This record gives sequence, structure tokens and C-alpha cells, in this order.
Amino acid sequence: MTGGTRQGRWSGRTTWVGRFNMPLRRFLNTETGSARVVLVAAVVALAWANVAESSYESLWDTPFTVELGGWQVSHDLRTWVNSGLMTFFFLVIGLELRRDFDIGELRERRRVTLPMLAGLGGILLPIAIYLLINAGQPTAVGWGVVMATDTALALGMLAVVGPRFSDRLRGFLLTVSVVDDLIVIVVLAIAYPEHPSPPALLVAAGIFAVVLLVRALGVRWGPAYAVLGVAAWLAVSESGVDPVVVGLLMGLLTYAYVPGRVQLQRAADLFRMFREQPTPQLARSARAGLASALSPNDRLQHIYHPWASYLVVPLFALANVGVVIDGELLARAVTSPVTVGVVAAYLVGKPAGVVVASYLVERLSRDRFRPPVGWAAVIGVGTVSGIGFTIALLIATHALEGEALDEAKLGILVATVGASVVTWLVFHLASRLPAPRRARALLGAAEGIVDLMVPVDPERDHMRGPVEAPVTVVEYGDFECPYCGQAEPVVRELLADISNIRYVWRHLPLTEVHPHAQLAAEVAEAAGEQGAFWEMHDLLMAHQDALDPADVLRYAEQLGLDLERFQEHLAERRGAERVAEDVDSADLSSVSGTPTFFVNGRRHHGSYDIEALSAAVKAAFASAKLRPEYRRDRRRRRGPEDEPEAPSPPAP
Repeated sequence: MTGGTRQGRWSGRTTWVGRFNMPLRRFLNTETGSARVVLVAAVVALAWANVAESSYESLWDTPFTVELGGWQVSHDLRTWVNSGLMTFFFLVIGLELRRDFDIGELRERRRVTLPMLAGLGGILLPIAIYLLINAGQPTAVGWGVVMATDTALALGMLAVVGPRFSDRLRGFLLTVSVVDDLIVIVVLAIAYPEHPSPPALLVAAGIFAVVLLVRALGVRWGPAYAVLGVAAWLAVSESGVDPVVVGLLMGLLTYAYVPGRVQLQRAADLFRMFREQPTPQLARSARAGLASALSPNDRLQHIYHPWASYLVVPLFALANVGVVIDGELLARAVTSPVTVGVVAAYLVGKPAGVVVASYLVERLSRDRFRPPVGWAAVIGVGTVSGIGFTIALLIATHALEGEALDEAKLGILVATVGASVVTWLVFHLASRLPAPRRARALLGAAEGIVDLMVPVDPERDHMRGPVEAPVTVVEYGDFECPYCGQAEPVVRELLADISNIRYVWRHLPLTEVHPHAQLAAEVAEAAGEQGAFWEMHDLLMAHQDALDPADVLRYAEQLGLDLERFQEHLAERRGAERVAEDVDSADLSSVSGTPTFFVNGRRHHGSYDIEALSAAVKAAFASAKLRPEYRRDRRRRRGPEDEPEAPSPPAP
């Protein structure tokens, strides 16, 4: 929260938006850690199966039955993991995709077209390669194995070997891989059902209709959706279709939004009432108010994402990766159309499909649709998409059996390792390019989404730095907010370290938690009338615990301002309208907490330490240098030999 003592430990996250909006960076950080756990589980499964195959198989073949009266559901442990627990994994994927559609990169629908078609190309070409190698063989039925990308492992690997702080690159991969996942769900339902039951499917469809009705009525009670979700899972399970589809659909139905100022104000009021009268009833009201300020998407991700990443997927790997790798299997695999088909499809078909589809879409649309990143990054997304692991194993267990299944598992493992190595090589080679070429190769020339709804106006905004600087950092701040105070030295260091950027301060006094914030903002405006806005800004930030009227009058005297004119400005509240305009602009840009930063109009999510902000600014510099208008302005202002070199983008 923006309140609290200044002595509290600094979280380093943008308040409200950074903490509660579950931005893409938080998702990716979790995936990086979980990828290591999944790899450990896979190694354990391989070692276990090769040391004691009988105990490995006997454990996962153990039946487990849930019985209620005369009704029961019975599966072995492996099936409960694959079709039961993996439902939560697909729920998290659905939640993240919905969040991206509602408040992320994909909220501009035109940006969906190219990643969607790239994902489709990354499906069709691998299938064609697999079918070509397995033509006329019974194993051709396993074509679905080569379709999908393991979103969790691919994002984790990209975080390790890819460029740092490249959210657009990771967002592009997320969209491409989720397209794969959506199509995989359809394939599981249509191509690989077990003993299909149309009546059960009709029941499942009816339950989903009820879910849509309950959602349309505005019901926000979680247990109601949990009961309907379990009922849908049971119906789909009885239909013969893999019930993991239920998780994905429930995730896609769960909307996301940034907490609004009205919701935050209500939550603050409820908490204040509890503080004044700490009763159990008010405690429940305060908890409910805080929870209702967050979108259902945020709340569910907070609950299920760690479990899916650190328990469900590792358990899935432990239950399915175990295959006895001996001389016989290796000898078969060398000539096996299944193993060769899987490896070729993932290492050749996936990257070629993604890159060729992206190129054709850009060319045929005459640059109307272009990748959000450079072509080296597109190639990297294609190669890392060759990590099929989790989803590939899931389909393999449905499509193949016996020796063919073992050969497919070996091919999936080889492809996972190979795709990781090739991805590292792609980004390593890109990092060796000269800075301008590296920027174009990694960032591309596509315009990013502009989150700042009210553009910077040099005639109006309070600004530090060159007016014509190619990179602009805007901060919505509150002079009494301790997090703004902790971000202030970071901003100063940023301005000192990197020249040719401009910094803009806009007011967002959070009066519900900071009683002196409005006065401080108007004091800064009163000083600004006498040409001393930034001097007063610095004093207010340095004395956040002393913002009473007597204190600010002392600061005005310290700055040598005309005190009579200063007091008259405050008494008439001449700065209130200007502060209100900043607050209105914050509302238009969905800013509800402080500090919130924008870099060249793009909201900066995550930490606001010097490393993160510097990386965002450097990436913005690199993108700006690729725009034709920047090069024209550069030649017009001064000769190329006189222009200071902008920082290069972060290397992998």
C-alpha cells in the first residue's frame, strides 16, 4: 500500500499496480524458478525409472477412487495427475491469457493477429514434418504430440538466456504458446477422446451455460464457481474428453482489471473504520473490501499460480518422464519415425513455422501487422517454442502406447534440450552484434502500446532535462508517499547516469491515506509560479514527515520566495485546478497508486530500482533510435558526429 511508515522495508514494487495487478514480469519470475523445479523432477523421474522401473510404474498405476454413495470416480494416480491436477495448470494459462486480453498487450486486438498466425504456423509445419516422416505408419496418429509449446518451461528458459527486461519479447512468446495451448485443447477433445459420450458433453455444455449466466448476473462468490467448475470437470471427464479443458475455459472467463480509485477509496474507508473500532464484523468487511478491489483474475492467480508452477507441473513431470533409456531404446530411436519425427518437428518445424508465418503476415499486410520485436527475437521465440515437454507428454499419453510412447518421450526430451541450446545460441549471436544492429534485431521497429493517455506537454508539464529528448520518463507521485520518497534517489541517479532524457512529475495526491498530500502539491505549484517548482519539489521530498502549513512556509522562506505572494497563492488555492488536471489524467491512464512510472508512454511494471528503470530507459532509447523521425531530428539539430550516443539495449 502507499501508506505505512517510511521505516518499513521497501518492496521495490510500484504500489497497487506493481503489487496487485500481477504484471507479466511477476508471472515470468515465478516461471523461471518453477522451470528449475520441473527439470529436477524430470531428472528424478528418469533416474527412478532406470534404477527401479517396477516401483516407478507400480506407484503411478495405483488406483485411487472417490466414492459418494453409489457414485464413484476411479483412476490411477497418473491419470489423476494428468487430467486432474493439470486442470489447475491450464486454469493459470487461461487466467494469464485473459489478463493480457483485458489489460495487457493484447487489449489492442490488432496485435493478436500476427502472434496468432505465427502460433498457427508453429503448429501446422511441425505436424506436416511429423506426418511426412511417419507416412503410412500406425504411429502417424501421434501427430498431435508435436503441436504444443510448454509455456512454463519456454518462458523460464527465455528468462535465463534471452535479453533482460524485454517484456514485449516475453509477451510475444506467451501469445504464440497460448495459441498452441488453445488448439491443443481442441485436438485433445476431438482427435483423442476415449469412449466419447454425447450426453455427458451436453451436460457439461449446460453447466458452462450456467457459469456464463452466473457471471452475467455479477456473482462474485468464489465457492459458487468452484462447485460449477468441479461439476463441469466431472461431466467432461465422463464424456471421454480430457477434462483439462475445463481449467482453460474457466480461466478465460475470469476478467481482469486495474483497481480503480473508487474501489481503493472504499477499501481504505473500510480499513479506517476497522482501525477505529476493531470488531470481528468490521474485520470481515475490511477483508472483503480489500479483496473486492482486486479483479477475480488477480485473486485466482495469486492462489493457484504458485501451486501450479511448483507442485502440479513438477508432479506431472515426475509421473510421465520416467522412461527406461537403454541400448535397445536408443537403437530403436535412431531409426524410429516417432523419435525422428518429434525431434525434427520441434527443432526445425517450430522455428521455421513461427518465422515464416510472421514474415508472410508482415509482407502480405504491407507492414500493417508486424512483430512486436526484431527478427532475431522472432527466431528466438521460434526456437524456444520447440520446448514441448509438458503438453507434448500429455498428448503422447493419449495418442501412443507401448514402445511408440517410449520413443516419443525420448524424442520430446531430446527436443527440449536441443531447443534450449539453439535458443541460447540465437541470443548469444545477437548479443555479439554492434549496438545499433543488436537493437534492431532484438527490438524491431513496431510501435508499442501507449498507456499514457494524456501526452506530455512541454508548455504545461513540470519537466527536467532536454525538451527534445528522445526518451521521456513520467512519474505520477505524491509528496507524502514514502514509496515516492524511496524512488526519488533512484530518479536522481537515473538522470545523472543517462543524459538526453527528460523527466516529468505529475501530481497524484492520495488524500485518503496522506492528509498533507494535497497541500504539498499546491505548495509546489505556488513555488512554481515563482519559478521554483523543482527546488520546492526537492525540499518536500526530503521532508515528507514535515508538511504542515508552518513547515511549508519555512521552506518557501528558505528558497527566498516572495512570502506574501506565496501565501496569497495558497489561500486562493490557485494550484488546485492544476493538481486536479493531473489527477484526471491519472484516471484516464488507469493510475491508482504512487509512484507509477511511464517510459515513452509505456507503463513501467515491476520494481523501480535503478537497474530496472535504467533497463527500461535504455530499451526506449534503442527503440527511439530505430524510428525515422528520430534520425531526421538528429540530423536537423546537429551533425551525426556531434550527437551523444544513446545507451545500447541490455544484452542477453
